[in-house]
Amino acid sequence: MSSISNLYTIAFYNTENLFDIYLDRRTNDNDFLPTSAKNWTKKRYETKIYKLGSVISKIGVESAQKPPTIIGLAEVENDSVLKDLINSEDLKLYNYKFIHYNSLDERGIDVALLYNEDEFTVEHSETFNIYIQDEQAEQDFTRDILLVTGYLNNEKIHILVNHWPSRHEGSDQTEYKRLLASKKASEIMANLKEHNLDSKIIVMGDFNDNPTSNSMLQLKKENSLYNVTESLWSYSRGSVNHNFTWILFDQILLSQNFLNLKGQGLQFERANIFDEKFLTQHKGKFKGQPFRTYVGKKYKGGFSDHFPVYIQLKK
Repeated sequence: MSSISNLYTIAFYNTENLFDIYLDRRTNDNDFLPTSAKNWTKKRYETKIYKLGSVISKIGVESAQKPPTIIGLAEVENDSVLKDLINSEDLKLYNYKFIHYNSLDERGIDVALLYNEDEFTVEHSETFNIYIQDEQAEQDFTRDILLVTGYLNNEKIHILVNHWPSRHEGSDQTEYKRLLASKKASEIMANLKEHNLDSKIIVMGDFNDNPTSNSMLQLKKENSLYNVTESLWSYSRGSVNHNFTWILFDQILLSQNFLNLKGQGLQFERANIFDEKFLTQHKGKFKGQPFRTYVGKKYKGGFSDHFPVYIQLKK
């Protein structure tokens, strides 16, 4: 077991519709306005920001004795909500910065990366569009893949943050979209390895597929990745619960050089789902499931419909 001071926590969290309360005419954010059926008020927004900051500040702290160094996020609307998040009660004590680009996603929800600037130095960031055609041969817009390259403990690492197309129209009917997203992620990694065959890569996200799905198996195989979160998934545990079945759409995968026992630099220590009791519904038929902000249009006042997942690296 490594010393706690030598651990770095890297997490991923789908925040479940982190929208501000203002109308953005470029996107379909009409559900999240004070005048909408969901009644998305300033007070509800501020409560959500506070709760998300509280969650993030606690991930991995038990073993690392400090909040995460890096957090990938999904379902954030814009820079404004990210500024509010890093300035929230439990995060403002740390030197968090963020990287975010607006994607062409129709709902206006993007991926982003938070990082503690005292521990992680960003060298480069860019986004990659996933080109998908629907049945009418028109472009189907989804979230971009965010690539961030930087230095953690003086070691260069590459992080890909993903939020792949959803299953709303059915898993089989939409599988081709996630296979295209998987292919795009593979292209990004192939390019990284062209410059340095031994690139250290972390792939995280809400993949809208389980570890056993074709898109994830393809991603692992084509890039020699190890899915360090896969073994956490069981009939009684996951990151999302759908129809009383646990699924693991939120995952983190690593290049093999993080697991080489004789390797130099940062090495994989452990992975976990941050599913503490306070993040769950306490009673009723949904007891133990993620405590959501909304169920349909009904406000519940919870955190998110996803649990965060995280890994810890030791130096």
